Amino acid sequence: MALLSVLAPGEDFPPSCEALDYPNGLLAAGGDLSPETLLAAYRRGIFPWYQHPDPVLWWTPDPRSVLYPDELHISRSLAKRLRRNTFTLATDTCFREVMLACAEPRPNQDGTWIGADMVAAYSELHRRGHAHSIEVYKGGELAGGLYGIAIGGAFFGESMFARASDASKTALVALAWLLRRAGGGLIDCQVESGHMNSLGARTISRLDFERELAHTVAVSPQSLNWRLPVSSGELL
Repeated sequence: MALLSVLAPGEDFPPSCEALDYPNGLLAAGGDLSPETLLAAYRRGIFPWYQHPDPVLWWTPDPRSVLYPDELHISRSLAKRLRRNTFTLATDTCFREVMLACAEPRPNQDGTWIGADMVAAYSELHRRGHAHSIEVYKGGELAGGLYGIAIGGAFFGESMFARASDASKTALVALAWLLRRAGGGLIDCQVESGHMNSLGARTISRLDFERELAHTVAVSPQSLNWRLPVSSGELL
């Protein structure tokens, strides 16, 4: 029986080949959520996912769900909504509020993994310029958004939310628009879901993901300045 590595704060992660098959991709427990630890983890395709009061759990699933910006699928109904300029867009204007919105209870979901410690850790990454949010407004109110980590040409998506129809999809369209313009390579979606597959995501093996990631995080995007057009119709 495989044994799970237990990390001390600041200790390096074990190789991904030591991740468990069940639950899929569980690599280690413990460690900390310092900016240095989180960035080191994401560079290797490892991310934290756990619920308080459990220890921090670190994951690297196989296969991996990814979305390439050029492969984003925009349905005709979504394109129609974008052209109507139903939404206005912004970036990094209320990162913490986006995280808290992503943590709100959802149907058929028992609790949330976005606890106070996660909010504090990622807010610090945001303060340092590594974590970003995209905000979607409708009628002046926050209607949807997403947040994640940007390293090199990769964006590691963490969560998104919607309070209005197609608001989170619009945030994803905006993210893909930003990455395409900057030469960004991929959006990490972590675990496969039917929802993300419908938007163009697909799975690749963990080994292929790690090989691609090693090159992508080392790339300097040409002009990823996190500025979006105000109107959603300009994303098309």
